[in-house]
Amino acid sequence: MGLEAVLEEIREKGKKEAEAIRAESKADSDRILAEANRKVGEIKTAAEEASAKQAARIVAQDVSAANLLVKRELLNTQKALLDEVYESTRAEIAKLPESFHREAIKKLLSEAKKELKKGSIHCNARDIAAAKAVLAEAEFAGFTLGEPVEIDGGLLIDSEGNEVQIDYSYRTFMNKMWESGLKDASDILFG
Repeated sequence: MGLEAVLEEIREKGKKEAEAIRAESKADSDRILAEANRKVGEIKTAAEEASAKQAARIVAQDVSAANLLVKRELLNTQKALLDEVYESTRAEIAKLPESFHREAIKKLLSEAKKELKKGSIHCNARDIAAAKAVLAEAEFAGFTLGEPVEIDGGLLIDSEGNEVQIDYSYRTFMNKMWESGLKDASDILFG
């Protein structure tokens, strides 16, 4: 075997080893790339899931906020309507004839007489004539007419020494009725 043949054999052996190393390197690099692609896929999937969850949370918050805003507007509108009904009722009561107010004063003073035997009554300026007519009756002899007050109607009654005041104003009665019947009225009006 000549030198040439030995060299050729070494070259062939070197080529085979180089090819084996290249093949092994390519297999390693393919494995590393496949692993990297798998991790990229996992990261991408996780990011998409997190993004979808975040988007769903934001949409849910926006829907909830919009629903709250609509509910608040509805309640404000209902309250405005109920306030309008309340004020309209007050105005209608004020328009009732003098005979209604005189009867109301008489009944209210009869109720007050159960608690106070003497005192002064106060009514609005519109009802002074009706109050004088009621006070002229013998059963109310212990009561006197005081200064007019700014009330819708009804009476404010002060005891003789001003220690006790009874509020039988229309507004007080309306407020009691309004508070106790507000839910029923709201259910009837707004279902």
